[in-house]
Amino acid sequence: MSSQTPPTAKKVPSERVHHGDTVVDDYAWLTVKDDPETIAYLEAENAYTRQATSHLEELQETIFQEIKGRTLETDLSVPTRKKGWWYYSRTEEGKQYGIQCRVAADGDAPPELKAGEPLPGEQVLLDGNELAGDNDFFSMGTSAVSPDGTLLAYSVNFTGDERFTLRVKDLTTGELLDDEVSGIFYGGAWSADGRAFFYTTVDDAWRPNRVHRHMIGTSTEDDVVVHQEDDERFWIGVGLTRSERYLVLSAGSKITSEVRILEADDPTGEFRLVRPRETGVEYGLDHAGDHFLILHNQNAENFELATAPLDAPADWTPLIEHRADTRLLNVEAFQGYTVVHLRRDGLTGIRVLPEGAEPYEISFPEPIYDVAPSGNPEFVTERLRLGYTSMITPPSVYDYDLRARELILLKRKTVLGGYDPADYEQFREWATAEDGTRVPISIVARKGVERPAPTVLYGYGSYEISIDPSFSVARLSLLDRGFVFAVAHIRGGGEMGRHWYEDGKFQQKKNTFTDFVAAAKHLAAENWSSSIIARGGSAGGLLMGAIANLSPETFAGVVAEVPFVDALNTILDPSLPLTIIEWDEWGDPLHNAEVYEYMKSYTPYENVSGQIYPPILAITSLNDTRVYYHEPAKWIARLREVGKGGPFLLKTEMEAGHGGRSGRYDSWREEAFVLAWILDTAKVER
Repeated sequence: MSSQTPPTAKKVPSERVHHGDTVVDDYAWLTVKDDPETIAYLEAENAYTRQATSHLEELQETIFQEIKGRTLETDLSVPTRKKGWWYYSRTEEGKQYGIQCRVAADGDAPPELKAGEPLPGEQVLLDGNELAGDNDFFSMGTSAVSPDGTLLAYSVNFTGDERFTLRVKDLTTGELLDDEVSGIFYGGAWSADGRAFFYTTVDDAWRPNRVHRHMIGTSTEDDVVVHQEDDERFWIGVGLTRSERYLVLSAGSKITSEVRILEADDPTGEFRLVRPRETGVEYGLDHAGDHFLILHNQNAENFELATAPLDAPADWTPLIEHRADTRLLNVEAFQGYTVVHLRRDGLTGIRVLPEGAEPYEISFPEPIYDVAPSGNPEFVTERLRLGYTSMITPPSVYDYDLRARELILLKRKTVLGGYDPADYEQFREWATAEDGTRVPISIVARKGVERPAPTVLYGYGSYEISIDPSFSVARLSLLDRGFVFAVAHIRGGGEMGRHWYEDGKFQQKKNTFTDFVAAAKHLAAENWSSSIIARGGSAGGLLMGAIANLSPETFAGVVAEVPFVDALNTILDPSLPLTIIEWDEWGDPLHNAEVYEYMKSYTPYENVSGQIYPPILAITSLNDTRVYYHEPAKWIARLREVGKGGPFLLKTEMEAGHGGRSGRYDSWREEAFVLAWILDTAKVER
């Protein structure tokens, strides 16, 4: 195929029949990943995209240098105390990946940070650059130090398919042990004595369904499956409580959970069930000294916090009762304190429950922000580590003194090039959806920007995931060129509580799409936006495809990253990874005709029509196991065949997974490419 004209995907009619409906899919052949013709087509699309965007190469390089120039390339994180060590990571100029380190603890205060300098007495635990070697892709699935600090379990992947190889390093000698396990999933947990490591593996549908116990120094052939989850709607995982007293084995679907526990000093013992699963009831557990803390939603839509005796974990007594205006997100137990992460009025917050004193909430000065507990491995502590950011405040690390009740700023991400938060403004607006619901929008712009301005509107709106206000170095390349950036907090996400999620799933999924269009029209009507580029990824990519069909005239362009645009075909195939699990999010179109018809009425691939579409850029990865590469490939092919307008571009990363390129410089270049396309599409002076 010539790179000078758009590739034409061949049409190979493939019939499917569901609920009496016969559908012909001309591009189903693209699902065969190992077919040379599929690879040739994807490479032809890449060649065409390179040709179509070749005039942006200089701009892309300029933006890449801006991102790089604003980033302190040699830097280190705030150390986190665990027992006798301070753990931290650092980066070095010119290197793609981080380096994990520790130093021996000397006193309670974190060591003084000096930019560009390793801490005195540093021990390098893992150097991601050495581990990556010459591979084009590298990621880590777990990195866990044993409770006594002598062993490190870590896992690596070089393809992007999220299947990792586990290794164990002796931190006293620096040597790798013979222990090696291939094909494991994320995460894992040590026993209290460091004799055993628990890990998960996946089934044929790549669903984590087994937890294994590996005894250090023994053959992996002797590893024992301690639990197997046979219900195809459930994933499982294993962890260790902060107190290191209990191993926690959790099974969860989209709407139901079940927990088992085992004393961590008895790794060969049997996990005991906390409370049997009950459809629609979610709960989690943490150990708090002489009792457990249980966060659950039984008869409590926005969740309730309860306590339970150690010998009767199913006996729940309310500690924080349900509130309709407050969603409890997480709970963390410390000796003498309980800390709750919550959400109210579209913002996150922190509530502290001191033992023997009145609860209170920590206040923050900005009108919109995001805060969460971050890096608190010690059970006995008087300091709570918090991560904080807003749309104008770079990521910041605070310690909150639980006794003095004061915030102590430890570090704020350095933004080079003269960045001053006072040069920018952030706002909260409210759009009105079709049904009268008020939809929050977070907005950031440079002060004095001429309005209306070209705008990027970002959205997600699924799985109760909230896109909270946050800072982006790369985004400055848009803001400084006169752009407005906005996030539409649409239904299907969790920004306004559990009901916000429920009102944007199943047979109410279209609220997600109409909320986004309403947000875009609000920005135009209120003189914010002269033109709007929509952007979203994964399930937010489904949103992009849906709004392109629903209201193409509203948008000047669409960026869809790893987009879930062939959702109906995927959710109809129970042999594919994630499908059966996803029935609790989208419904089951395979067995339910009503769900089938509803999904068919909004899924992007099925609803491409002959209308005029804005320019569309779709980005995907060949080794993505969450949203397959063929979804955007088929979508772009159908847009070219049926739709008008465009152009329609497809870019496939041939060595990456769901998160795209793995190295930081590679990911900056990828972002620079997208931002250059946005500037060009919005016809903004460069």
